[in-house]
Amino acid sequence: MLRHVDDTSATIWVELARPAEVEVLGHRTRSFTVEERHYALVIVEGLEPGTTTPYEVRADGQHAWPEPGSAFPPSVIRTSAPGAEPRILLGSCRASAPHHPPFTLERMTDPEARGVDTLWVHAHRMSEQTPDEWPDLLLLLGDQIYADDSSPMARERIERRRGDDVDVPPSVVITFDQYALLYQEAWKQDAERWLLSTVPSAMIFDDHDMIDDWNISAAWVDDIGREPWWHEHAISGYVSYWVYQHLGNLSPTRLREEGLLEAAVDAGDATALLRDWATEVEAASASPGGYSFSHVRTIGRATTVIVDCRNARVLEPGRRLMVGPEEWDWVRRTCLSAEGDLVIGTTVPVFIADGLHDLMVWNEHVCDGAWGRMGSRWGERVRRSLDLEDWSAFGESFHHVLDLVRDLDEAPGVRSVVFAAGDIHFSYAASLPGRLAGSTPVWQVVSSPIRNALIPPERGVMRLTLTSLGRRLGAALRRSVGAPDSRPSVEMSVGPYFSNGMCLLEFDSDGVRAVFEQSVQEPDQPARLDDVATIALT
Repeated sequence: MLRHVDDTSATIWVELARPAEVEVLGHRTRSFTVEERHYALVIVEGLEPGTTTPYEVRADGQHAWPEPGSAFPPSVIRTSAPGAEPRILLGSCRASAPHHPPFTLERMTDPEARGVDTLWVHAHRMSEQTPDEWPDLLLLLGDQIYADDSSPMARERIERRRGDDVDVPPSVVITFDQYALLYQEAWKQDAERWLLSTVPSAMIFDDHDMIDDWNISAAWVDDIGREPWWHEHAISGYVSYWVYQHLGNLSPTRLREEGLLEAAVDAGDATALLRDWATEVEAASASPGGYSFSHVRTIGRATTVIVDCRNARVLEPGRRLMVGPEEWDWVRRTCLSAEGDLVIGTTVPVFIADGLHDLMVWNEHVCDGAWGRMGSRWGERVRRSLDLEDWSAFGESFHHVLDLVRDLDEAPGVRSVVFAAGDIHFSYAASLPGRLAGSTPVWQVVSSPIRNALIPPERGVMRLTLTSLGRRLGAALRRSVGAPDSRPSVEMSVGPYFSNGMCLLEFDSDGVRAVFEQSVQEPDQPARLDDVATIALT
């Protein structure tokens, strides 16, 4: 996979069948091992800005990628350049292959029928385009795997390897090897492998990359900690996330500053090293000095700040924070120093419809004791059953974002702000009103799912929260706990779209556009992408 790319450098992530020295464009590194699986991250430096360079991967001097006879174009590294006008393809929530029928929601009796995989369709369309038409960054905002809801095919393979772990829920993976099987299923097919080897990618985890409702509340953490299988599940989850997702998010400079990759290569077998690291990460989640998974990419005129809003949470009742103070300070500084257009990527949306916003505000107050101890317990059950955990459910952090928006309006270098998110399984674009945003255009763009479409009853519940009735019900609930009105009053300019799709953000001298496309499969026809909306965000 081609991961971090800037004006003059690139990192290429590789999984191998055996230990090897890996070479790309004359740059070499040794592999490291995690539980008998083998990986390498090659850092390529000294590239020219604004160039396109074909590359191949060699292992111990032997050609390993691209595979002979591939139907796809050569894998290339496209470096950015100052002032370049990038295209960012974003999405979230991707249930894995297969890519064969049944696709349609009318045939949901088949557990694999979750619709057409939009990333797969993008790969096939790209293979027929020229490189200047390709996205410059693939921004994956959570749920790249479902570690608590694996596919029937993966579940069968995992069950064969599970052994005596009879007390573990059958849909939950436990070991690093089981997580690795999910990543292989998600990324190993030909089309996805080629796309990921050609388009740089930035990723961040959401709950299903670990487990549903991960860190939704302090009570949830207490409950899950009593499960005998949880510790191994969590440690394996952190290690697999670092190997498969986070390692490639980092620039060469940050990789060297942290030193964890170098230590893994020096160790050869890095299993114990990474398990010790993961144990420390879990223990120090959101604590001062804890590990930060947030990161940043700059491509031409656009800076993308990807915020960890899962592991970085502070869950103490009465002072809940979506992002801990130290990490939020980094987010603020990075955003305020941006030049040109700013994208702030979070897995869960910041700005949602007023009815849903008020529902989350009400629920946080109830869980914090507004209706007494019994009300708090009932509110916690509601919180988990309805997944009430967007930024609106962390009131103090929501106001931190509003403060940031006001400061960005005064930042001389920032032209526009787009909050990009996923998670909620429908897509939309909504602008923040001028009373909150000032003169700088501020938009919330949500793109979800890539492949995991909601069935009709679930869509109905979501639609209700977006109606005038939903707004009135939400406001009544909020007033019942004495919470002040903090509704953002965003209005959807496009959406909601409930089908599988992805959104392309296009940046140029005229402004920013969002293109929403859905994957479509008709009988006896190849899958295609339909443009359902194009909107100017500036």
